[in-house]
Amino acid sequence: MTIRFSSIKRKASRIFKISRGIMARQVSGVNNRANAQFKENKSSGNRSGRSKKTFNSARTVKSKSPFLDKWNNKVAIFVAFNIVVVILSIVYFFYQHHLENIVITPLNLPKVISKSGLDVPTRYWGTYRPGSYFGMRTRSPQGLSTGIMWFSQKVINNRIDIRHWCDQWDNVNHYTWLEHDGENFGIQKIDDKEYYLVTSFVKQVGGDHGGDFTAKISVRPKEFNPSPGPVSLMFYVYATGDADFDPLVVNEGHLRSIDGYAESVGNFSFFFREIETSKTILKYNYLTAETPSLAHLKETVMRHHALFQAKERTQLQILGLIGDAAAYTKKTENKYKPNFIVYQVTFIPPFELEVFFESASFRNRPTKILGNTYNNELDNYMKNFEDKFESIFKLRAKGYHPLDIKPAYAALSNMLGGIGYFYGSSLVQSVHNKEPVSYWNAPLYTAVPSRSFFPRGFLWDEGFHNLLILEWNPEITKEIIGHWLDLMNIEGWIPREQILDAEARERVPAEFIVQKNTNANPPTFFLTLERFLYKMKSGSFPKDTVFLKNILPRLKVWFDWFNRTQTGMIPGTYRWRGRDSQTDLELNPKTLSSGLDDYPRATHPTIDERHLDLRCWIAFAAGVLADIGDYIGEPLEKHRETHLYLTDNKLLDKLHWSPTSQSYSDYGFHSRSVKLTKEKLPYVAGNHNTPQTVTYRVVNEEPALQFVDNFGYISLFPFISKMIDADSPKLNKILSDLRNPKLLWTEFGLRSLSKTSPYYLKYNTEHDPPYWRGSIWININFLATRSLNYYSQVEGPYKNQAKKLYEELRHNVVSNVLKEYKRTGFIWEQYDDETGHGKGVHPFTGTVFNCELGIHKMVIVSGKVSGLGLEGSRFEARYHRRSAIYVGFLHIKSEVVDQTSSRWCGAKVWRVGASPGAVL
Repeated sequence: MTIRFSSIKRKASRIFKISRGIMARQVSGVNNRANAQFKENKSSGNRSGRSKKTFNSARTVKSKSPFLDKWNNKVAIFVAFNIVVVILSIVYFFYQHHLENIVITPLNLPKVISKSGLDVPTRYWGTYRPGSYFGMRTRSPQGLSTGIMWFSQKVINNRIDIRHWCDQWDNVNHYTWLEHDGENFGIQKIDDKEYYLVTSFVKQVGGDHGGDFTAKISVRPKEFNPSPGPVSLMFYVYATGDADFDPLVVNEGHLRSIDGYAESVGNFSFFFREIETSKTILKYNYLTAETPSLAHLKETVMRHHALFQAKERTQLQILGLIGDAAAYTKKTENKYKPNFIVYQVTFIPPFELEVFFESASFRNRPTKILGNTYNNELDNYMKNFEDKFESIFKLRAKGYHPLDIKPAYAALSNMLGGIGYFYGSSLVQSVHNKEPVSYWNAPLYTAVPSRSFFPRGFLWDEGFHNLLILEWNPEITKEIIGHWLDLMNIEGWIPREQILDAEARERVPAEFIVQKNTNANPPTFFLTLERFLYKMKSGSFPKDTVFLKNILPRLKVWFDWFNRTQTGMIPGTYRWRGRDSQTDLELNPKTLSSGLDDYPRATHPTIDERHLDLRCWIAFAAGVLADIGDYIGEPLEKHRETHLYLTDNKLLDKLHWSPTSQSYSDYGFHSRSVKLTKEKLPYVAGNHNTPQTVTYRVVNEEPALQFVDNFGYISLFPFISKMIDADSPKLNKILSDLRNPKLLWTEFGLRSLSKTSPYYLKYNTEHDPPYWRGSIWININFLATRSLNYYSQVEGPYKNQAKKLYEELRHNVVSNVLKEYKRTGFIWEQYDDETGHGKGVHPFTGTVFNCELGIHKMVIVSGKVSGLGLEGSRFEARYHRRSAIYVGFLHIKSEVVDQTSSRWCGAKVWRVGASPGAVL
């Protein structure tokens, strides 16, 4: 437990001094009154004639007078009382500090990550800045970060469009990693309006600080525009923490190299090399400046521009960097220390730049990776990548054309290229904290859902991410899981969204930054762990009981936190925390912790709510924990019993089956009639910021405890988690409702909320459009398709019905996703249920190839085809929660030849065939 002892000591000391002063004054007063009384008695009644000395001696021998005994007793009682007050005050302050500090106290268990940073040199340098179009950094709290910016030399509306952070409003046509192995190399293509950029890197591990790397940036004009205007490319180096830079500048602003030192990388050098094919260089510029954080790099660049005359083109003016910023800001050498250096070159495409980072501790390097050596190394890494991909997913063996395999490379590569490293502290708050407090500083190694909109760690996304990463490199997955579990506090809570540094906070609205320790998030890492366990049992991965034993104590604490803090009022029920019960500004208070945001729950949040989806997650997690315990020889009987208890159909029906709607539902304090209304506000004189209107909720029917009858994705959770018995009549009802166009069925997939719901396509606030209220989300469609396929294979009366729905739904979803990808070039967050058009955030990690694979064949699909030998055809597929489906192979027709499944995500074995030359 972390206690701020200095603060407590000061407060306790003040209390003790005050109490001591009070006691001293009281004792002094008592003694003075006793002495006065004694003198009075002596003068009036003492006539013995004895001397003072004789009298005092007599007092010491004889017993005290009753009067003095009375006063001394009062003094003793008062002293004792004050001592108790002081002790209780100190205890109170200690206890208050204890409560305030619980939320920021790390769990007192051995950490999962025992090796990090330079202990893992192959992953020390990497593209760990997924929110940037291209950037490298070290996996260290303080170190070097590099990146690029670029812009066309066109001033439109008194501004220039500098590209830096991935941004869906940049109007960049497309950007994707073509190949990336997560460790050694990567190559990315960026389609801007008038030209293409290709960024790539190759690492060479060695020395004491992670080794060298070379980055290459190529700019090529498009075919329809062979002579685009001037383009400026900037490559920068930024230091977090103390570092020294010594730039070498020649020929009026040409930055040739940077020497320097930083503790995380030792002595280093950057060399800038323009390739000989770059014939039309117009101007070199550079900048050395001081900037407060990574969040301010673009702002710093934009503040330090000026107009320059182009080389050999006197009529052309170039917007360029000003050089040493200190010369313009008049900062003294003692106060000014640059931590940000930028190389700028302006050219007419085509152009190529190589940036070579050299670590001084790498003394016996075989060669410098430049020029042809770089090209050869890149080619070798690409070949190794493709060979490894084939050994895992075997697409060439299945007869696929190389052009059809490339999207699969991109699917995997965008996942690996989207892995980031972050360091800092979340802002968190518990009920005992009046204001948000900082979590402890910690690293996080994680993939991100979207480089453009969500370039940070999300807890429930990461379980889905690692279903694919696990297949490629289980060591990366183990590190990611370990980093997340090491963020667990003493309660067992993990903040669901990791906003750790200034760069991350710059891209998050203020109201979403603070994480409340009452709020959970679906524990999707159990999906990954179930898969990991299956791969070890099947012999695909080496047996790694050490890792499982390392994470099991934290997993149990995590599960216990869920089972302790997210329970409902009745045994067997669960409730997501975090809903606002006081607001009347929302049509239905959101449930962000569930991941389904504005999906309609009970209109009036109370402690009586029962959330169906959370119950399914808890049941699944309990089962996986029990499986892990059995595998490592530490049986977890209580978790096994919990799993069986929560998957019991009779109890499920009792708590969540609505007899009115004949569907599975949430339960809570709910009104069937609410609406948003707008009201004009009176004008307040002198207040020009007074809103003219306010939109608030009106309740037309008194709420009552009842089932929340809004048929939609939540209603499907027992079905998509395969908890419903195959012979249950309720399964028949769900399958019938699934196909009803008035409910969820569309020609593009299953909509998130029935058209019969009063919340269908309704705004949640005046400015908050519908999110999970009708749009088609690929992740839930995938789960539904997977479940349909499951029920089409198990014996039961609804087997044929499930099979037909499976084929129809699969076709609808896949064909629409592919159509939209061809139309827009993006995988979208969600799809319109009337037109099928993509909506919301874009791009999401992955390509149309991912969706093709994820929808077609999977529960968590994996296996070897029988009859083809021990090393028969293997395949994998994975999905992501928001339109990003991660997969590893193509499909088309299938038959089950063997099967082993759990209730949530069974491992299936398929015989897979595909039409030769199938087009994605």
